[in-house]
Amino acid sequence: MSEIAIRALNLGKQYRIGEYIDTYRTLRDALVYGASAPFKWLRRKGATRPASDTIWALRDVSFELERGQVLGVIGRNGAGKSTLLKLLSRVTEPTEGYAEIYGRVGSLLEVGTGFHPELTGRENIFLNGAILGMKRSEINSKFDEIVDFAEVPKFIDTPVKRYSSGMYLRLAFAVAAHLEPEILIVDEVLAVGDAEFQRKCLGKMSEVAHAGRTVLFVSHNMSAIARLTGHTIVLNEGRIVFSAPTPEAIDYYMTSDMSQAGEQRWDKAEMASDTTPFHPRALRVLDHQGRISNQVFSAKPFMVEFEYELDEDITGLRTGLYLSTSKGEPVFTTFDTDAREDFERYTTRSAGTHISRCKFPADLLNEGRFILGVNASAFRIQSFFTDEHALTFTVDGTGAPGSHWPEQRRGPLRPSLEWEIAESVR
Repeated sequence: MSEIAIRALNLGKQYRIGEYIDTYRTLRDALVYGASAPFKWLRRKGATRPASDTIWALRDVSFELERGQVLGVIGRNGAGKSTLLKLLSRVTEPTEGYAEIYGRVGSLLEVGTGFHPELTGRENIFLNGAILGMKRSEINSKFDEIVDFAEVPKFIDTPVKRYSSGMYLRLAFAVAAHLEPEILIVDEVLAVGDAEFQRKCLGKMSEVAHAGRTVLFVSHNMSAIARLTGHTIVLNEGRIVFSAPTPEAIDYYMTSDMSQAGEQRWDKAEMASDTTPFHPRALRVLDHQGRISNQVFSAKPFMVEFEYELDEDITGLRTGLYLSTSKGEPVFTTFDTDAREDFERYTTRSAGTHISRCKFPADLLNEGRFILGVNASAFRIQSFFTDEHALTFTVDGTGAPGSHWPEQRRGPLRPSLEWEIAESVR
């Protein structure tokens, strides 16, 4: 038996943009279209056709994955990660190239795929399990384990349309996570549920990865990538730009082509509609003189601004920052309504443009490179927008505590702490 589980050669996927293609038509539709076609042609005559109405979501992607290996796939939004997984899962056909898959494939591309709101949790377990490739006997043997993992035993015979979003997601992940395929293809499942359930999901994924199964794992969670995978490929604009052992790949991804003179901007027209009514506009780092910069001093205070636009009033909104090292290790998380008085003061934010500013004190961060992520959510229930690696910036250690000593200080923090030296009295 071949030791290769997945072999991709020059995979590419092209999509047409700006035009809707009607695949299936009735006879009536065809007759109407045929009769109106000459008039449509006359209206279009003389109009300028766009130079390009297609886009390559993936291009020239080649790699091999051996049996029992766990491969990570990382990249910014729109890099082609999900397209790659859809091609390997045979959800869509490649425009060019091909992929060879050796073994039974289980795909978790979208949590909850196949769930019907009118069916009960029990019925959806069997329905979703069948869609994901599980036999009825296999579902029966794992039914109790799935329900216990999802923590919904009291509501298993209740239609899922009455579930909270958290219950729905927990049940959906539980079904998919208990598959036993030879090859598991997973797309960003650790972003579901609350923090406790995310840890539970990570633990389950770790079990799968260490059980000798072949796994292709996409995630924006660098800690999960580092924990679960041994080798990682980095995608950018549909192409593989780096392939290496996971620590090297994460370091490359976190520190390359991300610093934009201390500012990251988002175009509202290019953002996904699922962020509505929240629209991020800009994230910027301001040095101690108030200038936009990708470098600040450890010994000087600096500020981070998150600018955003609201289409309507939002109750319970909070925006926050994730600070990580260049290797994706979390340093801390902070939100603009962490103080109780701010939470009560900004219970409802009105439609319009807002800027949330976070002040970083002097003598806090050690020298080195850091990653800033942003998040906007309401009462931890609804997440509007998350970008865990929106911007990088560098901290210069000049004048930092202990900088008169030559050695490099360990850790991401370098606080100025108060010490007392007392002479022992005998």
